[in-house]
Amino acid sequence: MKKFVVTFARGFGSGGKEIASLLAQHLGIHCYENRILTLASQLSGLDENVFAGVNEKIRSTGGFSGFLRGLPRSKNYIAKNEKFVSDEKLFEYQCEIIRNLADQESCVIVGKCADYVLRDRDNVVSIYIEAPRAFCLKRTMEHMGVTEQVANATISQTDKYRADYYAHYTNGNYWTNPVNYDMTLNSERVGVENCVKVIEQYLLFKGFITEEDLKTQQ
Repeated sequence: MKKFVVTFARGFGSGGKEIASLLAQHLGIHCYENRILTLASQLSGLDENVFAGVNEKIRSTGGFSGFLRGLPRSKNYIAKNEKFVSDEKLFEYQCEIIRNLADQESCVIVGKCADYVLRDRDNVVSIYIEAPRAFCLKRTMEHMGVTEQVANATISQTDKYRADYYAHYTNGNYWTNPVNYDMTLNSERVGVENCVKVIEQYLLFKGFITEEDLKTQQ
């Protein structure tokens, strides 16, 4: 298996995170999302020299991947009513972490403008997952245990946050721009499991994995 990275952007409730996790499981690689933000948040308040020291220590003891896996999850870092406020230092550290992960291993990275951060690398596949609002509403209500009204507000506010975040850190690009991605998949029409299969076939086509890699992980 060649070293590669699959990045995911996704509409809230579309199942994008589940698809990313399933793909990583199928391929036997790691999936990173909120732990990147956790580490970046911790490092963003540190002096540059301190970060450099931490960076070197991590590299010499198994890389960022092992360090990230030991961090607590941060599931609720976007509040339902939170507006986007830029934090340049936090984003700078996120980019450093994402690049380090891409240097060291094959992996899946969800969100964090990873497609933009790694846009100049030829071993990166970028995916956008979206679905009709009714499908996203149903999933959000089931997964969060909330009313349709709360689910609707959560989807709208979270997607706006993600769009504002992406536009700010990509110099005005827009989050749903199909040109940003290798492919865009409608998770309702394709199905969550089938989205994983489609992406695997694309990775085969690109030469990042082989049929044997898929058989090995079954």
